[in-house]
Amino acid sequence: MPVTRTAVVPVEEIFALRWSVLRTGLPREAAVYPEDSRADTFHIAAYDEHGEVRGCVTFFPDPLPGETALAYRFRGMGSDPSVRGQGFGAAALNAGLRESAARGATLSWCNGRTSATGFYEHFGFTAIGEQFVLEPSGPHYVFVTKDLDR
Repeated sequence: MPVTRTAVVPVEEIFALRWSVLRTGLPREAAVYPEDSRADTFHIAAYDEHGEVRGCVTFFPDPLPGETALAYRFRGMGSDPSVRGQGFGAAALNAGLRESAARGATLSWCNGRTSATGFYEHFGFTAIGEQFVLEPSGPHYVFVTKDLDR
């Protein structure tokens, strides 16, 4: 099932997937991010050939500590387990990086699960700093890239 398109969408378009994949078993409110209501936040959906959202991510301006460059942070990246490994998460991420660059960002970063280190490295991200724990999802690193034009 290939990715047919990506788009910048309202949060409502990606919310069900975000909640089911990233906040499994938690109340719906656990999947609402404070950044969702900001005017400078954008959400990316990756769709299959049936128009179903299969991948998602949310981006917003947030300075990386110690950097002066305009940075977009992303969070809430996930893909439907039934299509995991088929490029939906990658398509959403790449579309978000391109949109961030179009909005003037020169770097992007996230707090990424350590279990996803290989995924982030494949896309040119570097882990910086020490590992830390974010509840309820476990150990994380800060991942950073300056390669936004994909």
